Amino acid sequence: MRFRNWIAVLVSVLLLAGAGVVGILVNQSAVRAVETVHQNDTTALGTNNGTLTGQLQRNSTLELSRLLGQSALRFGASDAKDQLTLTVAAAKSTTFQYGMITAGLDHGFLTSNRAAGLPDAADVGWAAMWDSLETNAYGFSGVMPAGDTFVAAVAIPVAVSGGVVGYLIGLNQVATTPLNGYIRELRGDAHLTMIVDTGGRIGASSDDSRLGTYINPAIRADLGHSGSRFVKYEEGGVEMIAVVVAVSPSGWAYVRTQTQASFDGAVYSWSRTLTITLLAMLVIGVVGITALGYRTQIQRRRADQRFQALIQHAPDLVSVLDESGRIIFSSPSSTAILGFPTGALSGHSVFDVVHPEDQPQMRERLTALLAEAEGVVRLQCRVRTADGEYRWFEFTASNQMHNPALSGVVVNARDISENRAFQERLEHDAQHDPLTGLPNRRRMQDRLSSSLRSDSVAVLFVDLDGFKPVNDEHGHEVGDELLRQVSDRLSACVRAEDVLSRVGGDEFVILMPGVFGPEAGVAMRERIRYILDLPFRIGDHEITIGASVGVHLAPASTDPDEALRFADHAMYEIKHAGRMPERIGRHRTAD
Repeated sequence: MRFRNWIAVLVSVLLLAGAGVVGILVNQSAVRAVETVHQNDTTALGTNNGTLTGQLQRNSTLELSRLLGQSALRFGASDAKDQLTLTVAAAKSTTFQYGMITAGLDHGFLTSNRAAGLPDAADVGWAAMWDSLETNAYGFSGVMPAGDTFVAAVAIPVAVSGGVVGYLIGLNQVATTPLNGYIRELRGDAHLTMIVDTGGRIGASSDDSRLGTYINPAIRADLGHSGSRFVKYEEGGVEMIAVVVAVSPSGWAYVRTQTQASFDGAVYSWSRTLTITLLAMLVIGVVGITALGYRTQIQRRRADQRFQALIQHAPDLVSVLDESGRIIFSSPSSTAILGFPTGALSGHSVFDVVHPEDQPQMRERLTALLAEAEGVVRLQCRVRTADGEYRWFEFTASNQMHNPALSGVVVNARDISENRAFQERLEHDAQHDPLTGLPNRRRMQDRLSSSLRSDSVAVLFVDLDGFKPVNDEHGHEVGDELLRQVSDRLSACVRAEDVLSRVGGDEFVILMPGVFGPEAGVAMRERIRYILDLPFRIGDHEITIGASVGVHLAPASTDPDEALRFADHAMYEIKHAGRMPERIGRHRTAD
């Protein structure tokens, strides 16, 4: 009997030991899975922000090229005309208002619009910029001290007749750049977000006090790699972890740091607790199955509490839908993110909070998902908050109808409104004139190409007469205001379906789709001449200018570039003839 009892005890111990080992392995596997997901999410966020940073930096090179295209530089040492040109260009710039410099092929500075507050020419921060210009059409410096502030430089080569004659350098004050403003919005109590140069100096930070300082040496030593990496280090005796993502094209890096404990969260703590509990269960198993059952209940209770704690503070919305789209579960985070009381969405259709324009797409994708077991779909749509505002969310939906524990479609939704708004601003700025807000040449050419595929278009090329003397006599600020008032008057002339664009300093183009005869173009030309002949009031000045308007009627399927050339040629004929009326030019094809 004793032997049998010992056998029973031994079997119980072995069974419990086996169950305990399996439990520990499963727990470690779950921890690894959660850690992988967490690292992937952190890496994805860093990659996304690194991409946005790269877009901003590329945009700065485009702006520098645009400013160069509007100015003529002589590249003389302390050249007064170049200094004036740089001053005007800096005033027009949205990125390089701090200052602009010309440099020679030997990298020596020639002329600047600033008399003081420039970084030392010997600063090591310049090296990365000059090295990049050896192989690329742009270069980015590191962060450098300039007086009582910190600046970063962007440079492009300037070519004349196919040969580089020098470099145009734009300086931006890192504390006031759009990039720093965006990074500042990413601040949080648990982490620090930074953009650092190739030397480890901080050029944008969610904490402004870090600007211009150097990042931790452990992270600094790991810079220069492509892609993304995690770096573990100690700071003040505290274990830290950082995700480092390379930024193209500058070679800078996006860095997000936080304590290892906050990064790990409750997962590792719970894992250690579970392991200790399982070991304790093995000891208690020698006494009997009752203690094992008791411990199992404690374990389950702790798991439930951990699950509730995780979803309570999760940054994403988690919902479960039935086959009709009715919400059968909504995570408590809906209160913090959307403003709805806890449980208020349960029982309602998900389409009640989805924007009407996005509902057809979501219904179609949900229907397709229900037809595919274990299928996953991703889409972006707008969701209504409790106060009636619509925000953009990225949905990841998984078909779990076959899973008896869920029996529904599991939806994870992440708020991407800020990213969408930022991308839309970038797209708008790329296609519109920053001074007047009108479509730029690129936008106009796209519209002309699409219109000419199926319709005739009257193209009016407008060149202002007497604009240069206004700039010379009253200054560029008055000239800019005059251009804005001209754009307002022209906007009042055009039809709703017409396209008005600014294509040069004092040149505008009007597209009139669907015009088949000369009358509409002639009438538009006369309206333009009339309204632009009227005096303009700018401050204390009354300014009178005129306009030469070339008109060309381009039939459908005409080459867009050819249509613009005909209109431009017609405008020059009028200007040289003293703005006498002319007939509308028509595109002629060979018989």
